[in-house]
Amino acid sequence: MAVDYLVIVVYLAGMLAMGWWGMRRARSKSEFLVAGRRLGPAMYSGTMAAIVLGGASTIGGVGLGYQYGLSGAWMVFTIGLGLLALSVFFSARIARLKVYTVSEMLDLRYGGRAGVISGLVMWAYTLMLAVTSTIAYATIFDVLFDMNRTLAIVLGGSIVVAYSTLGGMWSITLTDMVQFVVKTIGVLLLLLPIAVVKAGGFAEMKAQLPTEYFDPLGIGGETIFTYVLIYTFGMLIGQDIWQRVFTARSDRTARWGGTVAGTYCLAYAVAGAVIGTAAKVLYPKLASPDDAFATIVKDELPVGVRGLVLAAALAAVMSTSSGALIACATVANNDIWARLRGIVRPEREQHDEVKGNRVFILLMGLAVIGTAIALNDVVQALTVAYNLLVGGLLVPILGGLLWKRGTAQGALASVAVGGLAVIGLMATYGILANEPVYYGLLASLAAYVVVSFATRPTDAAVLAAWRERLAGRAPAHDNASETVSEQVPAAQ
Repeated sequence: MAVDYLVIVVYLAGMLAMGWWGMRRARSKSEFLVAGRRLGPAMYSGTMAAIVLGGASTIGGVGLGYQYGLSGAWMVFTIGLGLLALSVFFSARIARLKVYTVSEMLDLRYGGRAGVISGLVMWAYTLMLAVTSTIAYATIFDVLFDMNRTLAIVLGGSIVVAYSTLGGMWSITLTDMVQFVVKTIGVLLLLLPIAVVKAGGFAEMKAQLPTEYFDPLGIGGETIFTYVLIYTFGMLIGQDIWQRVFTARSDRTARWGGTVAGTYCLAYAVAGAVIGTAAKVLYPKLASPDDAFATIVKDELPVGVRGLVLAAALAAVMSTSSGALIACATVANNDIWARLRGIVRPEREQHDEVKGNRVFILLMGLAVIGTAIALNDVVQALTVAYNLLVGGLLVPILGGLLWKRGTAQGALASVAVGGLAVIGLMATYGILANEPVYYGLLASLAAYVVVSFATRPTDAAVLAAWRERLAGRAPAHDNASETVSEQVPAAQ
């Protein structure tokens, strides 16, 4: 394992070096939070694919393939569908808004009164998303070094917090590009063909496994529908995803770069399911489906290649973890703390925007590591995160983009009713049940429509300003210090 260890150590050291380099570019709020809004198609596509394909998509996707066969691809497939829908239908308008958070978009659309509660819901979602990614370090480092769970979480989490705190979105973008390349080589170009060959090829796999393993709908229609609700719609409204859209340098980059990333996700979904199916042939009686990835990597890959593929798993986890972390810190600072500070000290005050956001990434990172150590169930934490996101925020966000009659009161009612309904239904039916997101979403939609019709339409001046921002004709209120970013050429 010495060669494999060396590959992993070099990879981790490279991540820290990227963070240090990114610190030199992050000189303004815009540079720190959204990479100066200047990413070109290549970097945008790579980083967008990296953020959405995390540990759940890699380790979990292979596990679903082990359990259900080719239909296990549906979870990651619906993530790709969501990214495609976001890129084709919404990304250009989102990028033109020139905001930093989803809550700022809601404030613009509804007149400055809908962002507080939505900020709290989005903060809870991004925090739990970061926590679930951080917990995954325990599994990977256990395979690598037989490391204690707590120590593994602290080690992996500390590296992500370090490079994210140093350079913000620039560091995360640079590390994500490396992670995208490592994942592509490790999973698609190495693990996929080696797993199929070791299992005897597709003909042998079909001979060894039940026919339902090769049924595209074998996982069940209800499960697929739930994946669409949670993951496809979740891709449309998550702060971690929107913050990447904000990094695009143009509408065209956001639309076509995201389309490329979404297509890549579809291929990654199929690859994970095929690898899991091959693992079922090789190891038919594993204790847990989620052990399939680590087992096939540890037992079937040659020295050096094994280290690269395990680095690919680390890359998958780190990209999602860092993206969720900066999203969590951005929401905490800009949507929650900034509003509280405005209430306590309403006078204008000069402060270092970059330093403030850097402090919040550090604080949120410590909170994420602490929470990850305290929690054990990744699936339940991720389910809570997505149920709150979709049940509480999907309707007011898409309603604001698509329906001009929606009002601030309707949006607030939708967030409150949907969020509370999801929490109550999870307590009644169980966290992993499908009913909370089904009925929570319906309750949120009903509250939005009824309250919007029962209240006065949004002020015409607010809607006019909103349309100007959507069209890209109104200037964004970015910090004056962002003129520094204009001196640095756009990233290709």
